[in-house]
Amino acid sequence: MKYIATVNGQEYEIDINEDHRILLNGQPVAVDFDSVDDHPVFTLLIDGKSYEAFINEGQGPELLVQLRGQQYEVVVEDERERRLRAAGGAEAGGAGEFQLKAPMPGLIVAVPVAEGQAVHKGENLIILESMKMQNELRAPRDGVVSRVTVAPGVSVEQNQVLIVLAAVQVS
Repeated sequence: MKYIATVNGQEYEIDINEDHRILLNGQPVAVDFDSVDDHPVFTLLIDGKSYEAFINEGQGPELLVQLRGQQYEVVVEDERERRLRAAGGAEAGGAGEFQLKAPMPGLIVAVPVAEGQAVHKGENLIILESMKMQNELRAPRDGVVSRVTVAPGVSVEQNQVLIVLAAVQVS
């Protein structure tokens, strides 16, 4: 499984292989990580060097990690989460139309919106089943559904346009 860890704004790709070997940005790293008595304290062994880390939840999705006297803000997401966030338009601004695209191949389970319908940011637009998991694809902003290109029961390919949102403020 691949993960993307953003540490104080810098991205690192972490690949955990089936045999539990870890690659950090493509380079093998020997890592052992264990919780100490169900506390936010962890022992960390990296390439034979021992560390103690304190991990606390931040205000949002970030973790606050204290390691060797320094604090790091860390956000970890797997490839699937990143594709869903991108498809959901986390980067979608307010102007122009927005095209919601399939983050992965799958089957459309439900389309709870219709053309012409006003939607609010975060509202569910599509339920997509992929790898036996149902994923809710949500509106990245307020707007009006200007086009729906899929229906329940339809198979879709990655990056296929599913819904188009017009940039209209909803009150």
